[in-house]
Amino acid sequence: MFVRTPLAIATALVLLLPAPTRAESANQADSRQLDRIIVTATRSTQTVAGVPASASVIAHEELQQYPVLDMADALRGLPGVSLQGIGQARRGISVRGLDPAYTVTLVDGLRVNSSGNVMAHSDFDFGWVPVEAIERIEFVRGPMSSLYGSDALGGVVNLITRSATDEWHGSGSLNAGWRKPEAGGDWWQAAAYAAGPLVQDKLGFSVFAESRSQDKGFDAFNPAITRFEGRKARTGSAVLSWTPDARQRVDLRMLAGKDLRNRHVALTGPRPSSYETLDTLHRRLYALSHRGEWGWGQSQFHVMRATLDKDNWRSQGIAQGRQKMRDDNIGGHAGLDLGSQHHLTLGGEWRREAIEDVLVNRQGRDQSVQRALFWQDEIRFNPEWSLVIGSRYDQHDRFGSHHSPRAYLTHALGHGWTLKGGAGRGFRAPALKQMSAEYTATIAGAFVLHGNPDLQPETSTSYELAANWQGTHAHMDMAVFDNRLDNLIQSVCIAKCNLRGQLATRTYQNVERARTRGFEISAGQQIGSDWHIGGSYTYVDARDISQQRKLRLRPHHNASVRLGWQPHETLTLALRGEYIGRQVDYPTRGPLLEIPGGTRWHLDARWQASPTLAVRGGIENISNARQNLSDLAYPYPEFGRTFHIGLNLAF
Repeated sequence: MFVRTPLAIATALVLLLPAPTRAESANQADSRQLDRIIVTATRSTQTVAGVPASASVIAHEELQQYPVLDMADALRGLPGVSLQGIGQARRGISVRGLDPAYTVTLVDGLRVNSSGNVMAHSDFDFGWVPVEAIERIEFVRGPMSSLYGSDALGGVVNLITRSATDEWHGSGSLNAGWRKPEAGGDWWQAAAYAAGPLVQDKLGFSVFAESRSQDKGFDAFNPAITRFEGRKARTGSAVLSWTPDARQRVDLRMLAGKDLRNRHVALTGPRPSSYETLDTLHRRLYALSHRGEWGWGQSQFHVMRATLDKDNWRSQGIAQGRQKMRDDNIGGHAGLDLGSQHHLTLGGEWRREAIEDVLVNRQGRDQSVQRALFWQDEIRFNPEWSLVIGSRYDQHDRFGSHHSPRAYLTHALGHGWTLKGGAGRGFRAPALKQMSAEYTATIAGAFVLHGNPDLQPETSTSYELAANWQGTHAHMDMAVFDNRLDNLIQSVCIAKCNLRGQLATRTYQNVERARTRGFEISAGQQIGSDWHIGGSYTYVDARDISQQRKLRLRPHHNASVRLGWQPHETLTLALRGEYIGRQVDYPTRGPLLEIPGGTRWHLDARWQASPTLAVRGGIENISNARQNLSDLAYPYPEFGRTFHIGLNLAF
């Protein structure tokens, strides 16, 4: 059972440690998590302790302690987070047991188009910004459709990038990881960042670039197919910042990337074989934004375009046609200080989503337009009590309007304690393919799938009660939550069902109801001047109410722990552990599958050789635990033992 695992015992110890009385150390920042600043939850500046939401902030320094190749690696181990297989050996981020599609990704507050709405098995939203360019990651758990609209049922991830300052500065990194030769999956990563003034106090410039590569890893039981794909990716960005005066800033941004994904896939039939397939992706983001600080409050405005193109090649059979998606977005909001008790936020957004795909309809293209208005009032009754209420009205040209209200109450109890709770509604609009009456696709040679123009949005109603405590050398954060989801979109068989030798006919329908409920807890504790321990635990009960069964691939238990030791001001050592609990799956044929849980341990070391040079190394998955090898039903491949080394240079 979970409670008998060493990781569970270590996590429990975090919660039982007494507050220390010794001096602070370099690890103290880890214990001040709740004092960090966050803007995503309300579009105004708050601390994590007092923000009207459950939230976490990951600082740039934390991301440099261990290998972080994408956003999934960065968020792994946070309370409420589990990784979920999304097909083709790729991972998605599930928040509180919800589908990975229910989390919105932002870059500096700008929405990144959700590629999963158009492209199957997509994790392409995870690689927009390399670690070198990230100042911090803000992660808000719970429905945020009242501010961010469709898809924000589970939460919001905001990647805040490093910006130009009054002096030139920069950094570069080179990292590599390797496994035993027969396992494959060796990787390397190189990144650089620089920023500074072009015209002092007027014009600034920042730029970053990253290149990374990962070898394919072949299946131990069938060497003709890959267990995880090969990858070569390049990403770059440039931002020009103009500050006409001390109160205003205008940013012109361009981001571009190319991503190659290569894998070998099994071909079933009387003569089983395999074929090679290559996905080539190009992504672009162009944005112009303005921020102002005025006597009456603050304002932000942006206009942006994000594009993603995918081409497919395969050595046998018919390759998928080119897929393109484009997201145009114009929006803004203003924050008004109405006396000492009210901060009112008013905003609006216009968004056009367009796709090109030969399967979507006879024209091979489609689009939808959404318009939205939102408001939010942050009411401070006194220093102890505050209330946030707000709502967003979305008008969609296909299914009509949707209303997303939210209310959240916060009470500062004193002695470092804060109690808070609230409720909110979220929604997710159907994808263009799902809504197209002409969409027809043959899926895996098993059935024909049609779109449905009568689909309605998926909706959620969520409640949470949370408490946190911030001490001088320790913190603790806990929450209980309940999410109820309606109108979940599923493909339903409508003709030739279960007839051997015939293709079934399926279509999308709003048929499913689900509920996820549970609790999460995280804590950090400074022990003397040299040691720090932190950890998190999440319990989720995710159930399909329509069919009275557990939701597939949702582990009941997720836990993580980190023990850090700083024997010298230039040397940091850390032992990390993570536990993923038992899951279930429902195969098309055969009985229910129970997928066992497992524990993985990692060791990290970082030496600050000089003020500008740091050396990092360690071992991921020390015990070589491989759930995907011990149980073939495991939803995504976990890498075996990996040795890694890295260099960071700053100027």
